[in-house]
Amino acid sequence: MFAIIETGGKQVKVEEGQTIWVEKLDVNEGDSFTFDQVLFVGGDSVKVGSPVVSGASVTAKVEKQGRGKKITVFKYKAKKNYKRKQGHRQPYTKLTIEKINA
Repeated sequence: MFAIIETGGKQVKVEEGQTIWVEKLDVNEGDSFTFDQVLFVGGDSVKVGSPVVSGASVTAKVEKQGRGKKITVFKYKAKKNYKRKQGHRQPYTKLTIEKINA
């Protein structure tokens, strides 16, 4: 069984036991988090939401809060002596999917 959930403005396909990285959620490590925005549930019986499947939820355990690898943002304009260098690390939450309730 799998489900498609919406989190952080993105849609993620999840299965039980799967580990996913999503945009930072405001929960502590070791806590449980429930996604109510379930767009699709697949498996033996298919349920398609319009826009969400009513009564469906996905429960996940928070493994870790962290920040991703550093990326360098470099702005440059030729012949104008304009250069700007900036770094960025995107925060994330690592989750393990425990249960899909359909």
